[in-house]
Amino acid sequence: MKQALVLGATGGIGGEVARLLVARGWKVKALHRAPEKVAQAGDGMEWLSGDAMERDDVVNAARGVQLIVHAVNPPGYRNWRTLVLPMLDNTVAAARDSGARILLPGTVYNYGPDAFPNLHEDSPQHPVTRKGAIRVELEARLKAASQDGVRSLIVRAGDFFGPKAGNSWFAQGLVKPGKPVEAISNPSAPGVGHQWAYLPDVAETMLRLVERGDALPAFACYQMQGHWDADGTQMVAAIARAVGKPGLKSRAFPWWLTTLAAPFVPVFRELREMRYLWRKPIRMSNARLLAALGREPHTLLDEAVRRTLEGLGCLPAGDQPKASAPKPMTPNAAAPAADGASLRGQ
Repeated sequence: MKQALVLGATGGIGGEVARLLVARGWKVKALHRAPEKVAQAGDGMEWLSGDAMERDDVVNAARGVQLIVHAVNPPGYRNWRTLVLPMLDNTVAAARDSGARILLPGTVYNYGPDAFPNLHEDSPQHPVTRKGAIRVELEARLKAASQDGVRSLIVRAGDFFGPKAGNSWFAQGLVKPGKPVEAISNPSAPGVGHQWAYLPDVAETMLRLVERGDALPAFACYQMQGHWDADGTQMVAAIARAVGKPGLKSRAFPWWLTTLAAPFVPVFRELREMRYLWRKPIRMSNARLLAALGREPHTLLDEAVRRTLEGLGCLPAGDQPKASAPKPMTPNAAAPAADGASLRGQ
């Protein structure tokens, strides 16, 4: 039986990957400082007490595993500079000890406007934010470790959404979790497209790549196309269809509020810092991914949005109101060199 250690199993992407690993027959260990508070009966995971900031905890938990999912982030966007890099260093040490491959969910924070509009895995990384600089350093450390026998896999995607996506632009910006959808806000500038990624599709893509084993390079990096919203209106329209209000329009996201609250509310400060990703189009090429897998896992937009709204408590489970036919999305293929979408991974 293959074994994996998941750091961040209570988060959006960590939890999604952990559940999929269990379903695939892996033995999954999950490290948490208070496992008795988060373990759920029947989740199929072995919850271990430990801290990702403690190297011995991570190294000991990783003994015997073939995969370490590094999906842990500081809570509330706090103390990134002092926590993120040490946690990765601990994971690298554990992977070196166990021989496991590291799986890191990537983001587009790494890139600055000089790389827009068409992003490839090897596009220049000149970030313009604090978190972006840290993400560049994360990947640089993994690449350096690959020269010393530590294998890693990075999968970058657009803005996450899904039934259990946790903190996301979909839940924090477009709708209000736990409430029926009466209004939709849109962070995009008028006419600016956006690239989204349905979290179950991201997890499935990651696992299919992991299953390729030694066929992957020691330092492997891939991008997903996900759902391409060409003008920034198709996600809004899909939400309106899902709630049975196809005529529901969006309103502009209140960026002014993030400016006022940024000095006092960390999450607003982080949202404001990433505004540049919503003001200019960016588009990610998935050509390398298609070469490796043949196709990209892809859930139809309306189904993905409906499941997401159900998971957020905005729509009763199984409620599928009739609505007009959706606008076609870009086919699941390598992204051409054209205007793209801004995006934000987790």
